[in-house]
Amino acid sequence: MSMNPFCEIALEEALKIKESGLAKEVVAVTMGPSNCVDTLRTGLAMGADRGIHVEAARDLVPLSVAKVLKKLVEVENPGLLILGKQAIDDDCNQTGQMVAALLGWPQGTFASKVVLDKEKQVATVDREVDGGLETICLDLPAVITTDLRLNQPRYATLPNIMKAKSKPIKKYTPEELNVEIKSDLEVVQVTEPPKRKAGVILSSVDELIDKLKNEAHVI
Repeated sequence: MSMNPFCEIALEEALKIKESGLAKEVVAVTMGPSNCVDTLRTGLAMGADRGIHVEAARDLVPLSVAKVLKKLVEVENPGLLILGKQAIDDDCNQTGQMVAALLGWPQGTFASKVVLDKEKQVATVDREVDGGLETICLDLPAVITTDLRLNQPRYATLPNIMKAKSKPIKKYTPEELNVEIKSDLEVVQVTEPPKRKAGVILSSVDELIDKLKNEAHVI
């Protein structure tokens, strides 16, 4: 129904790279049912030059998405692939890493800063890790996944929304890309956690100790 916020950040970074003269074109990609085109048009209104919609009726797991992206990379031959670090529905945080592995490309995940050197064909990426920031240098082409602090996505203006209606969107199906869509996961059961017992008010410390010892068995 709307663009994933991490993907908005990825698109914004791609647009900034183009505006700085380091890229010629920004191509936005989405996968899913036909109504995904509305979200793709939002990306075009933000400034992407053209879009690609891979129409798939069933739910897509990260590995299927990565396989489709690999095929699109073979078709489009981009110099840089930028993705949001994770989706906000399943929080998988897998697609970027998987597509980098399938392509054999270097990867910079959780990027909070990206600097490209066109002459040396390298990207310097600051990554947000548990201990702080890690700076790595990647040979291009590469895969980068974006974190929240990389940038602030722009809003699509009304004139650009109107222009987006005429921008081209190429449609594919997974079959046309020779990708079999299947799930490697099976949901066996979904259950609520057990309900907690109601609390009780105790009259003394001795009663508390007795319950901790004989009922909770923690002392």
